[in-house]
Amino acid sequence: MSTRWYPLYKRGNPQLRVFMPNFWMKLVNLEKITVPSNKVNFIISREMTKYDVKNYLEQIYKVPVLDVRTLNQMGKVRPNPFNKGQLIKDPDTRFAFVTLAPGTKFEFPDLKIDKQNEQMETSNEEVESSKQEFKKSVHASGQKYRPGVPTFFGL
Repeated sequence: MSTRWYPLYKRGNPQLRVFMPNFWMKLVNLEKITVPSNKVNFIISREMTKYDVKNYLEQIYKVPVLDVRTLNQMGKVRPNPFNKGQLIKDPDTRFAFVTLAPGTKFEFPDLKIDKQNEQMETSNEEVESSKQEFKKSVHASGQKYRPGVPTFFGL
């Protein structure tokens, strides 16, 4: 079910149209539970049904789906830390537990977190070296009372 409105066909309009649903799916790895290799968990749009999830995976991603089970989970209600008399409710979520066809296995993709950490370390080293070069250039200019301030600011 889509909430988008498309204009009616009029003579001269392009006849090929693609209707995209307002659905989204987020792949989730539940680390607390051991799951067989043919089961996958998703957080899905609240408007999606079991049949929407199955069609979405089969027709867009060409994944053979055997069964889909959904679960609505209420958001937590907690006190507002800024206003003592009010309560805050977190948004509700909907889960889809998908069982793939026999013989298909699913493995979570490798996210390459190690490369990102290495890039972060090298960027930190570059920042430190640039700070040291700046300090050397400031001390070389001979300003002792206002280091780091350009000379045209002085009176």
